[in-house]
Amino acid sequence: MSSKNKYLLPFILVTSLFFLWAFLHNINPILIPHLKKACQLNDTQSALIDFAVYMGYFAIALPAGWFMNKYGYKKGIIFGLVLYGAGALLFLPSADTRSYTFFLIALFVIAAGATFLETIANPYITKLGDPATATQRLNFAQSFNGVGAFLAPLIGGKFILTGIEHSPDTLKAMEQSGTLQAYLQEEANAVRMPYLIIGIVVFILVALFLVVKLPEGEEATVDANQKEDKFSFSVLAIPQVRWAVLAQFFYVGAQVGVGSFFIRFSKYTMDLPEIPASQYLSLAMVGFMVGRFTGTFFMKFISPARLLVIYSSICVVLLLLASFVSGPIAVYAVMAVPFFMSIMFPTIFALGIAGLGAASRMASSLLVMAIVGGAFFPVLMGQLSDLTGGNIQISYLIPLICFIVVGIFGYSQSNKNEVVALQSGH
Repeated sequence: MSSKNKYLLPFILVTSLFFLWAFLHNINPILIPHLKKACQLNDTQSALIDFAVYMGYFAIALPAGWFMNKYGYKKGIIFGLVLYGAGALLFLPSADTRSYTFFLIALFVIAAGATFLETIANPYITKLGDPATATQRLNFAQSFNGVGAFLAPLIGGKFILTGIEHSPDTLKAMEQSGTLQAYLQEEANAVRMPYLIIGIVVFILVALFLVVKLPEGEEATVDANQKEDKFSFSVLAIPQVRWAVLAQFFYVGAQVGVGSFFIRFSKYTMDLPEIPASQYLSLAMVGFMVGRFTGTFFMKFISPARLLVIYSSICVVLLLLASFVSGPIAVYAVMAVPFFMSIMFPTIFALGIAGLGAASRMASSLLVMAIVGGAFFPVLMGQLSDLTGGNIQISYLIPLICFIVVGIFGYSQSNKNEVVALQSGH
């Protein structure tokens, strides 16, 4: 068997993993309005969906790295898939009981599995073939993040959202007539079949990974003392790392918040029904994909840090429009944001670890953990909305502030020698 054929099937299998965690992150904007309706939640409570997912990432990131180092790539992938599949299947009893707590536990378990997959798949894909083409392989595999981001709202909109949106008066009348609980249970049951299929597909992947021989591709061992010295929180003493972690925390909070309440935002600002709104969101994520490619092209002419400043400034202007202008213009402004935020995660990441050598391992771990910002800022948006009588539009000032922080970081790095931003899975 040639070397190329030897790596082909493992490469296909590992590449499929990139779709899974993208699907998880981008199905949340569908689950938030749906479970808000099915479980009768306010905006703050519905934002706990993001909180459960991103706290899962924060809690599991370091254990996943430890597991990979101790047991290798294959066992780490299999363990991550088992967690992901088990979490998906937990949606069935969650729907049966219509328990929001059970839904959040299920999402945390899925996120734990996705953390394993993301921690392992990014470095592992570079081992599956000629080192000279490692970057091309990683870029190709990461394109499936964009596919997942685009398909998740479409699939969720078609198979989870029912399109039934009763007014508060109608719900009150249904409660008086005794039909409300049956309606709510029917809404909750809408998630059963999609997540059953997801669970089955994931466990099929588990079986394939069990029977397919995967090359470990481990790197040469590093002196234990050196490894311990470099894998230390002391890396935060380096200003670029410290500020990159902060910028990443705010960026991911903005990214998650912009998408998570989009369907609610569209309903509030232009009375757009939930299913068409999910299609608008999917279109916005096409912009995210396109933004990745065009941003990489622009970096041939504009330094990454300066482009970060330009794009974050545009996002601030767009969110000002979104927060204070009503009708389609507000919705279109939010739809444009993903294009401009597409470069931010990988650019912040690259600027944060540039020139660090072995210390980049710990810096990279901290930058991954910084995505916990996605757990907190949507909750703040939900609280602001609830405090203003359900005005979800004004809550988009919170991601606006986040983009200001990102722009300040970009400006602080714009006079340094910079590198082309690494591609990333977010």
